[in-house]
Amino acid sequence: MHIHIIGICGTFMGGVALLARAAGHTVTGCDANVYPPMSTQLEEQGIRLIEGYDPSQLELAPDVFVVGNAVSRGNPLLEAILDRGLNYVSGPQWLAEHVLAGRWVLAVAGTHGKTTTTSLLAWMLEDAGLNPGFLVGGVPQNFGLSARLTESPFFVIEADEYDTAFCDKRSKFVHYRPRTAILNNLEFDHADIFADLGAIETQFHHLVRTIPAMGRVVANAREDSLKRVIDRGCWSELEWFNDPAQWTVETGVSEAEAVFSLGGVEQGRVIMPLAGSHNRENALAAIAAARHVGVTPAQAIASLARFKGIKRRLELRGVKRGVRVYDDFAHHPTAIALTVGGLRRREPRGRILAVLEPRSNTMKLGVMKAQLPGSLAEADQVYCYANNLGWDAADALSPLGERARTYEALEQLVADVVAAVQPGDHVLVMSNGGFGGVHQKLLDALSAAD
Repeated sequence: MHIHIIGICGTFMGGVALLARAAGHTVTGCDANVYPPMSTQLEEQGIRLIEGYDPSQLELAPDVFVVGNAVSRGNPLLEAILDRGLNYVSGPQWLAEHVLAGRWVLAVAGTHGKTTTTSLLAWMLEDAGLNPGFLVGGVPQNFGLSARLTESPFFVIEADEYDTAFCDKRSKFVHYRPRTAILNNLEFDHADIFADLGAIETQFHHLVRTIPAMGRVVANAREDSLKRVIDRGCWSELEWFNDPAQWTVETGVSEAEAVFSLGGVEQGRVIMPLAGSHNRENALAAIAAARHVGVTPAQAIASLARFKGIKRRLELRGVKRGVRVYDDFAHHPTAIALTVGGLRRREPRGRILAVLEPRSNTMKLGVMKAQLPGSLAEADQVYCYANNLGWDAADALSPLGERARTYEALEQLVADVVAAVQPGDHVLVMSNGGFGGVHQKLLDALSAAD
């Protein structure tokens, strides 16, 4: 089969492309932004990429056009496909029909921690010898790639609640039909497509409705929103984590040690490779889910000790002049608070200089702006890149007083951070985009200042 993917360079659609190629299909694709690293990863697999959405791509005559959810009505190629009545399908539907069908799917859903928990779960299965396929919205460093297809019956997938495509406004995850599902947490997000938290809860309920009776839901007992989802109906086995009667995690003899228990019985302990209490809970959920496919808690905990982390999750990008520069994907206030707090716990010495780009659709709408100051409370200094925002970032961050500064010019932000840092400081860059390559700009400027 020849598939042509429209919007191929996004993390999810790029992963679909890699899986399709691994399955033996001919894959081509196009995007408005064809650039490394995704373009390099795809081209190395023999996938031809085309810049832009010119209707001349119809001449490729694929068997089906696979349409990414970033592609909207008015896109010239999409309009030409519709006018000609050509065959098209969404990415999640193609994936479900051609990759996931017949496999034991382990899906990880939640507002926060999906990429980390999916990566942990895939690694636990891999380290136990189960050789799973996977599709992750990031790059787990134990694997070095974001998607893999194997002969194993097990497939681990990051289950996103964002909408499927221009023609299908259900959440992506309703297509995956998992046998094991983690419901990690649930807060309001994606204000561009969801009216309120209740609308997202409905989509999570739709996911729960697809899980078979012999399947298992692993859900976070601390989340009232998830309890409401389960109360609407659950027809599968149900296990709760963060529940004293079921799965729990506690701090051990040191702040870095985690102790995992089931029903009050210790299952094992480990020095955590990831910072923050949220990552202890991500690991706990993954341990519980891995048990459903036969990986013992002891084995999963041993695997956790060998987990190498994920690119763009508190990833250390470099050290210059005694200053450490990190990259993190955090963009929702809750994730920002957890990331800053996790770094503070792991590195109690030295200041944290938070460099933030409010770039997500929800943040651009200003829906979460009132929560930003609280999420940055543990940072010593805050530098906010407020370019093209529709709201006043300086006003929103005013509760932080002189600790916060906002910028329209990235070069001035970099210059001010470099002028302010001291040996032992931690510069924490947070954005769900490329942020203009600010990480390397900071490192280069620090080198030049030596």
